[in-house]
Amino acid sequence: MAKRNTYFEDEKIEKRVDMKQLLRTLKYILPYKKLLIMMSLMLLIVSVVSLFPPRLLKIIVDQTVTNSDYKQLYLIGGTLAFLAFVEILASFIQARSMGKMGLRIISQIRTDIFEQLQKLSFDYFDNRPDGKIVVRVTEYINGLADFFSNYVMMFAIYIVKIVVVTVFMLSLSPSLTLIVFITVIPMIACVTLLKSLTQKMFTAQRQKNSNRTAFLVESIMGEQIVKNYNRVDENIRIYKEIHQDSADYWFSITKRTRLNHPIVLLFWNAGTLTIYGVALWLILTGHDYVTAGMVVTFTSYMGAFQDPISQISTIIQELASVSSNLEQVFDTIDYPVKIAEKPDAVTLKDVKGKVDFNDVTFAYEEDINILEHFDLHVTPGETIALVGPTGAGKTTVINMLTRFYDVQKGSVTIDGVDVRDTTLYSLRKEVGVLMQDPFIFKGTILDNIRYGKWDATDEECIKAAKTIFADKFIERLPDGYNHVLEEKGAGLSAGEKQLLSFARIILKNPSVIILDEATSSIDTETEMLIKEALDIIIKNKTAFIVAHRLSTIRNADRILYISNKGIAESGTHSELMEKKGLYYELTIQ
Repeated sequence: MAKRNTYFEDEKIEKRVDMKQLLRTLKYILPYKKLLIMMSLMLLIVSVVSLFPPRLLKIIVDQTVTNSDYKQLYLIGGTLAFLAFVEILASFIQARSMGKMGLRIISQIRTDIFEQLQKLSFDYFDNRPDGKIVVRVTEYINGLADFFSNYVMMFAIYIVKIVVVTVFMLSLSPSLTLIVFITVIPMIACVTLLKSLTQKMFTAQRQKNSNRTAFLVESIMGEQIVKNYNRVDENIRIYKEIHQDSADYWFSITKRTRLNHPIVLLFWNAGTLTIYGVALWLILTGHDYVTAGMVVTFTSYMGAFQDPISQISTIIQELASVSSNLEQVFDTIDYPVKIAEKPDAVTLKDVKGKVDFNDVTFAYEEDINILEHFDLHVTPGETIALVGPTGAGKTTVINMLTRFYDVQKGSVTIDGVDVRDTTLYSLRKEVGVLMQDPFIFKGTILDNIRYGKWDATDEECIKAAKTIFADKFIERLPDGYNHVLEEKGAGLSAGEKQLLSFARIILKNPSVIILDEATSSIDTETEMLIKEALDIIIKNKTAFIVAHRLSTIRNADRILYISNKGIAESGTHSELMEKKGLYYELTIQ
């Protein structure tokens, strides 16, 4: 099987984040046109209204105070109060609309990535620890949620403010405005350079976080093994090491991002001093259009100009983090769905159970074939047992039948129909699989059995449980069939969990049944209980049994010894025992 990326390996994502990928998020914004228009209108109101007070301040300094015109002062004071009310109201509406839109956008992204995970083939999950997948759906999207809810529209607000403030400053003094821009241009250049240096570090830090989460999830899932093998101290050591890798990157990022504010202040203070100096020189040289009110007003506009510039630089830094999040979220959303239905896929109906593997070649990794020119032809109702060494390809055979993986060469057919030409729903409805490690969901016993057929009645679920003798342990539970099971069936024995999975398959009633080591976790007494039920289950059905317990396959119509990329031996139990070959050696071990 393909090499699995693990907690100590950084994920290799070839895509490089660029503006096209960032602009791709627009498709999530455009459906909310009404909210967008409302926010844009409020944005314009807030931006324009906030720039009138400095103008009124100029009138107060140059005219009202000089003329002692208190009537005008009251009028301007009332106007300032009204403008403040309008700005507060518009800001509230804008913030509320932005928050609502941000939440809806993130909700859609979460839905998209979850839907994609449901569609992705097993190779995607084989090559990534569960923790690295979980972190994309949780932590990375949480970062995006904060960005969309708080930064996207604020960025627009600041841009509009810069434009409007520039217009107001130019109307006061083009020469002083020029000084502002001479200060701002190199400042923006420095901030942009700093952003480019930190962007790669943000991506690397996200990878380290992903490694940490992967190890954390793995440790939680394997808690019993960790304690049983005295790995507690070693796991703590490994976690500290992985966490320190993440922390080191974060500290380096923090050191660089903290340079952002001092850079802005350095350029801005230099610009402010220059403006005061130029204004003083103009006043002393007799330029009447430069007044005390103009200097006060221009200084106020400088403050209004400085805040958006500072905030935009902060958003740019945040964008570096968001970009690395987008890179990995979209990597999952864009990951090709290799097991997909054809547009003209057919629905399997009235399946008899004839299964054919026609000259099949399969490999998990390129040029490392597990099966080569594999041929197998199964008649309806025949029971086929698959035995052989670990890794020989027994599970691979059934993986291709269920289309968990697709063949590279050849074909697999059911009743003459290539499984690649069928709908996935009908294929998996007609092919039922019982795994070695059954997964039990949090919920009632009935709900877990009903997973095999969601529209089944309680009576049908109970009948299925009785058929497999699961009712014996279910009735001992406090609430019987309504007993609520915890995550992964905590509290049930391995055999009891397997019995529930058997009840599911009985309820599902597929045409082809696959048992992949399905009785390996069941004790001998339980195995004897279900042997009779299994005979009933597979009666008149095509069945594939992968088993290490040879007692479960003695009565199979054919036993196939899988080895060396194909079928090394084939026959009934008695035929293979007489042959005294590979199967015989397996039975006497």
